[in-house]
Amino acid sequence: MTLRLRRWLRDRKLASGIVLVGLAAGVAQLLLWWMGPTPKPNDFVGPPRSGYTLTNFRLWSYNPEGQLAFRMQAPRLERREGDDSLYINSPVFDLSSRKPGVPDWHGQSLYGWVDKSGTLIKLQGPVTMHRPAWADTAATDLVSSDVTVWPKENRMETAAPAQMTQGDSRMDGVGMRANLNDNHLELLDNVHATFPPRKRKS
Repeated sequence: MTLRLRRWLRDRKLASGIVLVGLAAGVAQLLLWWMGPTPKPNDFVGPPRSGYTLTNFRLWSYNPEGQLAFRMQAPRLERREGDDSLYINSPVFDLSSRKPGVPDWHGQSLYGWVDKSGTLIKLQGPVTMHRPAWADTAATDLVSSDVTVWPKENRMETAAPAQMTQGDSRMDGVGMRANLNDNHLELLDNVHATFPPRKRKS
């Protein structure tokens, strides 16, 4: 066998090997594409909203009828990235009575949380509320904890112990529901009440 023939056979084997390797790689890629998992859809729809912190802020929220639902102020508010709700330290708030001549409820709590729509407030830790006297109704104080408020519906509730004092009257219980539109308050369990004797008319 001549030298030239040997070279030709060697070059042919090399070329055939390269072609076979290329075909094997192509087949492997096709199998991977066919048998592999479906790529995840891209859920990105726009730039993410950044978090922020406010100090010494004031907040006003209104109901669908344009009436003031609540006011709130606090030394610190935080909106965390990726969450539209608000986290508040030591909030002081007013819940509107929405009735002429009837004073608003004024209160405070250790922490507060407001959902992104402003329709739900969670007052966390000790909660105290006060409503000044009006007409023939004595001033009212309410002490509880972990109260959930629906400010645009003007109602609130808690599963914790609650105490209401109105003038010389006092009511204690566990669990409370209140509708501030009609001044209705209900204690749910283990209720104790103290009412002063009525004064006799002379």
